[in-house]
Amino acid sequence: MIWYILVVGILLPQSLAHPGFFTSIGQMTDLIHTEKDLVTSLKDYIKAEEDKLEQIKKWAEKLDRLTSTATKDPEGFVGHPVNAFKLMKRLNTEWSELENLVLKDMSDGVKHKSFLTVEDCFELGKVAYTEADYYHTELWMEQALRQLDEGEVSTIDKVSVLDYLSYAVYQQGDLDKALLLTKKLLELDPEHQRANGNLKYFEYIMAKEKDANKSSDDQSDQKTTLKKKGAAVDYLPERQKYEMLCRGEGIKMTPRRQKKLFCRYHDGNRNPKFILAPAKQEDEWDKPRIIRFHDIISDAEIEIVKDLAKPRLSRATVHDPETGKLTTAQYRVSKSAWLSGYENPVVSRINMRIQDLTGLDVSTAEELQVANYGVGGQYEPHFDFARKDEPDAFKELGTGNRIATWLFYMSDVLAGGATVFPEVGASVWPKKGTAVFWYNLFASGEGDYSTRHAACPVLVGNKWVSNKWLHERGQEFRRPCTLSELE
Repeated sequence: MIWYILVVGILLPQSLAHPGFFTSIGQMTDLIHTEKDLVTSLKDYIKAEEDKLEQIKKWAEKLDRLTSTATKDPEGFVGHPVNAFKLMKRLNTEWSELENLVLKDMSDGVKHKSFLTVEDCFELGKVAYTEADYYHTELWMEQALRQLDEGEVSTIDKVSVLDYLSYAVYQQGDLDKALLLTKKLLELDPEHQRANGNLKYFEYIMAKEKDANKSSDDQSDQKTTLKKKGAAVDYLPERQKYEMLCRGEGIKMTPRRQKKLFCRYHDGNRNPKFILAPAKQEDEWDKPRIIRFHDIISDAEIEIVKDLAKPRLSRATVHDPETGKLTTAQYRVSKSAWLSGYENPVVSRINMRIQDLTGLDVSTAEELQVANYGVGGQYEPHFDFARKDEPDAFKELGTGNRIATWLFYMSDVLAGGATVFPEVGASVWPKKGTAVFWYNLFASGEGDYSTRHAACPVLVGNKWVSNKWLHERGQEFRRPCTLSELE
């Protein structure tokens, strides 16, 4: 519109500023050509507007089909990580940049043909890079590079990807790989200024390290390298094992150990409620002993618990070991709510069921915590109990340490969401209607460090759980102390 006004503004003054044109036929013929130019400009403007409207119309039609699919099952739709990512991307950038919008056809919904483009992987890598998360920068940039190598057409070139990738690898201390990637970048763009500078710097560092190896032992050299690079912002000592378990690549038990795992009917030590209808138990792991209870919470109870929790869901918190108070943490990504037994008979009934089956007093336990994990929701490796260097962790509660954990699975998860124990290699996968139980403390009161566990990221779908943390107070005669520290 602006250029059309400029054209008209330039041409019209020449014709309207001279009223004497009517006296000269020769000059009036010039006006015909001027008017023709105006008509041509107008047509060009109309065509440009029609093209723009056609783009917007196509964009709107695609979004109409997409939203029609999404509104049929909103929770399931955003439960797919690609759909959730693209929704956030559209709302944050694409709506404000219609002219440059390129939308993939998502009409098949959450179960088919959803994928990330090179641009998507590159953008996610840049976000990680901005947050100094070089570990995930490397993963996303490698995926973008892999898709480019496979022939995917993209506005992102290999040079841009390699630029981020080489530096991310260097920041993690892999100098050899960083040097190799930088050389690969320079093969594509020999004049790349930053890559040429990095190449000289990397070669200088490598030469310096070789000299250092000659004059010092490996240990001091290793310390120098660590000081220079530093640990990643999300550094976890067991990250590799944790991620392998989340991918389902856990440690396989030996046949001898597997033979000691059983399924059984459990009557809660002759509890009247379970004599005629005993609970179904399955041994998931031996050390630490992890037990799964099948069909232990009904679908109706699950829906009531979810309905009670939904209005109160807020960012999940963890106990600050220094203050003993609840606080948010980056390593726990979920929303949670707390339900008291007096609020609803179902919650009270669930609490009593836990007491009957574990034999532990729930009157000193924490309230029932309900947690919802969306796409990417996770809880990185942690302990449920307080260690010796955290004496005030549960001081405000006045009920001692967390002796045991009971965890209900209130939904199935399409992909991801396992509860894993990196120390021992155990993986427990969500199954709606079941619950798992383990002791965090030995009978002596000492912490069982093999119970360090994590909630793996949800990849597809969403995950609902509820848990009960039982405390030491009230268990003196229900679980007497032993003389051995590790029993």
